[in-house]
Amino acid sequence: VQLQASGGGLVQPGGSLRLSCAASGSIRNINDMGWYRQAPGKQRELVAVITRGGSTNYADSVKGRFTISRDNAKNTVYLQMNSLKPEDTAVYYCNANVLEDYYLSYKDYWGKGTLVTVSS
Repeated sequence: VQLQASGGGLVQPGGSLRLSCAASGSIRNINDMGWYRQAPGKQRELVAVITRGGSTNYADSVKGRFTISRDNAKNTVYLQMNSLKPEDTAVYYCNANVLEDYYLSYKDYWGKGTLVTVSS
């Protein structure tokens, strides 16, 4: 299973970006999908998570500005980021809890990360 993230880049404060992450491989089912981020010198933190059924949870720091969504048919999760702030600058990683073909239990997979820089 591979997770391929895209959509990062440089944006001015107040701007928007949309991240995408597609899971591929021998996938039977995916439970939760989410986005995490790690700023320089800081630990990785949860940004947002979405269940297969569409329930969502957000870090307090992004509530009202970020929206997570997913397309189960495409095994893809999205993160729409609006009103970006310099403190949102970080490497963003996607995560998926995956049940592979011929396996009996779910396993967490991570994408390689995409850099988001918010600066004027």
